[in-house]
Parts: sequence; C-alpha cells; structure tokens
Amino acid sequence: MSLLSRCAMRILLLGAGGFIGRHILSELLASGHQVRAVARDVARLREAEPGAEWVAIDLARATDPEDWRAHLSGIDCVVNAAGVLRGPEMQAVHVDMPRALHAACKRVEVRRVVLISAVSARPDVATDYAATKLAGEAALRDSGLRWTIFRPSLVIAESSYGGTSLLRGLAALPFAQPLAGDGDFTFSPIHADDLARSVRLACEDLWFVGQSFEPAGPETLTLRELMTRYRSWLGLGPSRFVRVPMPVMRALGRIGDLAGSGPISTNSLTQLVAGNAADGTAFAQAVGFRPRSVAQAMRDRAAGVQDRWHARLFFLAPAIRWGLALLWLASALLGLFAGRAQTLEWLAAIGAPEGAALPLQIGTALLDLAIAALVIRDRTARTATAAQLAVVTGYTLVLTLGLPSLWADPLGPLLKNIPILLLILVHGAIGDRR
Repeated sequence: MSLLSRCAMRILLLGAGGFIGRHILSELLASGHQVRAVARDVARLREAEPGAEWVAIDLARATDPEDWRAHLSGIDCVVNAAGVLRGPEMQAVHVDMPRALHAACKRVEVRRVVLISAVSARPDVATDYAATKLAGEAALRDSGLRWTIFRPSLVIAESSYGGTSLLRGLAALPFAQPLAGDGDFTFSPIHADDLARSVRLACEDLWFVGQSFEPAGPETLTLRELMTRYRSWLGLGPSRFVRVPMPVMRALGRIGDLAGSGPISTNSLTQLVAGNAADGTAFAQAVGFRPRSVAQAMRDRAAGVQDRWHARLFFLAPAIRWGLALLWLASALLGLFAGRAQTLEWLAAIGAPEGAALPLQIGTALLDLAIAALVIRDRTARTATAAQLAVVTGYTLVLTLGLPSLWADPLGPLLKNIPILLLILVHGAIGDRR
C-alpha cells in the first residue's frame, strides 16, 4: 500500500447522489476521508448525509474547465461515478464534462482520477451509452492524469436501482414472470459495498494507477437464474416463466424510449443482451479481497415487506403515472366536446349567465391538458402531485357548491374523487425513483 492510504484524503465524488455513488460516499466517509460530493439536487442529500460537503452542479452544463477549478481546491483525488443510461445529456455527462474536469485537474495539479464505467460498454455494443462511455474512458486515458477505470458487471445491494430494480420487478410479477428471449444472458453481480471498497482502495493505493478492472462477484448467473433467486429471496413462491420473443422485447424498448422513463428502454435491453459477465476470480486477486456472492448477500440480509412493496410497485409506478395522465387528457377532451349540458346545469345552479359556458369549458380543458403534461414531465412527481391535489380538490368544492346532489348520484361523479385523490398521493409517494 502507498503512503496515501495512511492519511485522510480529500476526494471529489461526482454522481454522489446515485445508486453506486451513495455507496462509494459511505465507504469513503467510514474510512476517514473527506468528501466533496457533487449532485444535481443536494437539498435532501445534505440532510441524509451531513458528513459530506455537498455541491450542487448540473454535470451536463459543467463542460468548461472553469466550472471545476473552484471545486478542486485542496482535492487529492477525483472519483467520477456519474452516468446516464438514456437522454440527450449522455454525451455531455460521459465525455464533454469529464474532458473539462480533466483539464481543470491538470491546471490545479490534481493528479488522480477514478472512473466508474460499465463492463457492457464495448465497441461491439451498438448504443449511444456504450459509445459515450468508451469515449469517456479514452478521454481519461489521454488526459495525462493518473487514472484508474472500473467497469463493473451488474451491481446489487440491499436497495436497488436501474437493472436490479427491473429484475426485482420482473421476479415479483404475479401468475408468471416474463423472460427476455431464452433468459440465458449472463451476469457476474457484485455487491455495491464491495465495489465501493475497491474504489476506495484505488484512491488510496498508487498500484491501481494506469489499470482497468472489471469488478465482478464470484458467481456468473443467467437472467433466468437471477430472477429465480430474487423471487425466492422475496418469498413469493416458485418462478413460472413465460418466454417473451426478442422482437417483442425490442418493441417494448422503443415504447420505453418514447415514454422517456419507462422500465425498459432500447439501451437497457441492448446492454442486457450484450452480456455482463466478468472474471470474478481475477478481480478478487487484483483488489486483495473476495467480493460477496449473490447467495451470500441474500443470506446476510433477508427480504422484508418493504422489499416486496418496492418489487410489486416497480411496474405499477409508471402505470399509475400514465394512468393519471390519460385521466387528465380524457377529462380535457370530454369536458370540451361533451360537457356542455353539465356546464350549463352548473351555471344555472349558481345563477351565472349561459354565455360563460364555452369560456369555462375551454379554460378547464386547457387546465386539464396542462396537468396531464406536468404529470408526464415531472421527474420527481412533487410538483405534479401538488397541482393535481389542488385542482381535484378545487373541482370538487366548486361542483359541490353548485350541485351538491352529485354526491348522491349512483354513478358517483364526485365520490370517485376520493380514490382519485388517494391515487394521486400514492403517485407522489412513489414517483421519485432517485
């Protein structure tokens, strides 16, 4: 070990609010290092982990070396755990921003950078994710800095995100579990804590400089085997698989691309098919410890009711979001084109002029369309939830004022607003996936 491992370091951690980044942050802090943690939104993160110095930076916009100079003051090592699987920001986050960061590091003499890439980021994988990840690796190698690159296989933990959340969601589906193709795509899962420990060692030990590693656990499992283990861990009974042909899976991926945040996308599917296996024995020898297997991780931490909730809600969360969006869209169209009689009835009940009917129909239709767009676009669901609660409550009070008899209508036009409000609250509780 180098002398660096004997003293506390000051480390700049990018992507500190992400699934892998949070584990790296915990490992670095537990080992006595000081961490300047970078994320886009740090308000909640600062409360959850006050031991770090949090800095709010939109990485997609931090593409000039001057954006980084002030944040590199006193830093000994940079760990870049930032990444996006889809979207227009991929080139900026994986390539342009790191190049600016590397240039700033050279100017202020920060010599060490550790990059988290992916084992499926290969030239033969035809996705923009793989291409930009590879370009980011090349940018680091060509930077003149002391670099280390980790290209992990599937990363698992007690919590989950991305691919591991998808696996849990698929495993928890009732009746039968859909299996992409023959289900023989391979993974060598590594626990996030073991990956974080490896990153910490790379920060401390100069032996890791100038090398690329493929973090992997001791087991290589197929997709079928992983789903079987997750279903057993969740305590949901034996697996009953239904094979889904790959053309159907690709069609679902394209639908996910159009939706923008669906559970499946073309990129994630292509990365899955590409294979994510690696040599766990070689990695254990390189880092000097044996990472846990999937079996050990599941044995050491039994699944609880919260895990089953999360797995069962994985596909329900986007379904609720799109269901609410369609509800608002239908409300807008029906109110505009088929709601004149009801509008006139309400206006007469409150003594308003009949001429107000059309402006009222157009105004409420535009409001409903705006709410539908907000539900679709709001990534955290916070603003969309508040807006929906306010509008549904407002509609309910206004209709009650003019037509209180609607509460006794056997079709329940107002009574239905109660479960709708509850569904909106559920969406608000589970809509933020970060």
